[in-house]
Amino acid sequence: MTVAGAQLHYRALERLYASAPVNALFASRLAIAAEGRSRIEFEVTREVFHAAGAAHGTIYFKMLDDAAFYAANSLATDSFLLTTSFNLHFTRPVREGAVVAEGRWVSGRKRVFVAEARLVDAEGEEIGRGTGTFMRSRIALSSLPGYRAWEA
Repeated sequence: MTVAGAQLHYRALERLYASAPVNALFASRLAIAAEGRSRIEFEVTREVFHAAGAAHGTIYFKMLDDAAFYAANSLATDSFLLTTSFNLHFTRPVREGAVVAEGRWVSGRKRVFVAEARLVDAEGEEIGRGTGTFMRSRIALSSLPGYRAWEA
């Protein structure tokens, strides 16, 4: 794939992320700067706290899975990937504030992809980490309304 083609693919994946109905629940933004790398910036608010006053684990999973997924899907231009497994480790609780999920592709390019992600709080401290396995689906990226890879 050409550099220009890769950039179009990355922008289309960013639009796909933004178009997902679940993301209307989270103030977040995906950026893909290079093959196998993704970054999601988001805000943790009190609305996602558990009873003890910190972010619920679902937030950790959602953002780690998404960051790893998009890092992996940046290498697959034809099909939508599906998460087949995900292991996650909670390092420390997070209260309100800015958090970044950084995704990185680790291995695989044909049928199965492995990617990892980490969550970093506003102070630069790691608050969570995860590794996922992703598999090509039968869903063509070009068939998804949020993905418009070849539009200017």
